[in-house]
Amino acid sequence: MERILIRADYLLPGGENWDTIRDAELLIEGEVVSYLGTRREHPIGGVDRIIEGKNKLVMPGLINTHTHAAMTLFRGYADDLPLMNWLEQKIWPAEARLNKDDIYWGTMLAICEMIRGGTTCFADMYFHMGEVARACLESGIRASLAHGLIGIDGPQESEKSLQVSRELVSDWHGAGDGLITVMLGPHAPYTCPPQYLEKVMTVAGDLKVPIHIHLAETRGEVEECLNKWGKRPIELMDSIGLFANQVLAAHCVHLSEDEIEMLVKKQVSVAHNPGSNLKLGSGIAPLADLLEQGALVSLGTDGAASNNNLDMIEEMRLAAILAKGFRENPTVIPARDALKMATRNGARSLFLQDGLGMLRVGSPADLIILDLNKPHFHPFHDLCAHIVYAAAAADVEFVMVKGRILMEQRKLLTIDEEKVLQEANERAIRLTR
Repeated sequence: MERILIRADYLLPGGENWDTIRDAELLIEGEVVSYLGTRREHPIGGVDRIIEGKNKLVMPGLINTHTHAAMTLFRGYADDLPLMNWLEQKIWPAEARLNKDDIYWGTMLAICEMIRGGTTCFADMYFHMGEVARACLESGIRASLAHGLIGIDGPQESEKSLQVSRELVSDWHGAGDGLITVMLGPHAPYTCPPQYLEKVMTVAGDLKVPIHIHLAETRGEVEECLNKWGKRPIELMDSIGLFANQVLAAHCVHLSEDEIEMLVKKQVSVAHNPGSNLKLGSGIAPLADLLEQGALVSLGTDGAASNNNLDMIEEMRLAAILAKGFRENPTVIPARDALKMATRNGARSLFLQDGLGMLRVGSPADLIILDLNKPHFHPFHDLCAHIVYAAAAADVEFVMVKGRILMEQRKLLTIDEEKVLQEANERAIRLTR
């Protein structure tokens, strides 16, 4: 069992308060943290490696709770369009040409970007998810995966898609000694009618896995749901019993007060995607209302075709400042709440093991190190505020997941980045031209 000692000027363990530890030491034994605190008077011995962190800050890795990783291949291809036009005229026709190798290389491109930005875990909903799982195991990143289910392509195709999900759970749930977990991924109420969602719920119950779904993303979605079913999306999902399962609901932009109360009461996890919602003109989710009423809210980037990056530091900043502007109140969503959404809340939203998304004795060693020796970090009045309001993805210089170093001094150690860039570019040209 390898023992790695990290010494750093600053450590933010995370959790509830985000208190800063100065002159810190953190010992990793195998896959977990075995000590953290101020530097001991007598040095810790018997370590295999010491990582010195002068002018560095150690914190939990960031958790992206909603994306479509392989859509990096469509970055910049279909910008400045409304959601349904974007999907129907551009994205869905291009996706019809995807093969499993495209998914693998598109996912690898996303993983390169996510690791470089300090993301150590992500939730993905897409196709050929076995290829996504393979990319995750090879690169060492943690992931929660869901095959995207569509329930309007006819009974045969719909049932085939459910069978693919069953096989994904059988083949990959818990793979990599827990590095990969699996959910069921019905796309949305407008592509998965209630009768089909009832089948999804039955399979989720049988397999004992959560459900990941898009809900209330646009005003048009809400109006269509009202016209077709007489209920708003959240109300419809509640009426068919979807929330009796563990559910991760992406977006939740257009909510009534009753729906917010419903999400809280049924303990539905909400993945807030401010960047994508803004770029697609979908609206601004009532983040402060959700948090004030006790909802569990995490952060996602959505896919790189609608964001157009996978930068969780940027997503933290957008979440915090949008909520302040929306409420015309600078006190809502303080920096520590934004950090919590991007770490501990992320782990809870993905129903992952206790201790993930924070650093404490016994927690998985999923962590990142930021280089503070940059002008935008000075002076050191409040490091939590600096991470949310001033930091950039390029400030992350070290990434570790389950005790395995994935990036050091900005060099990816588990991925041939040059090969990934070449493959992704060639495939993107074929898919879009």
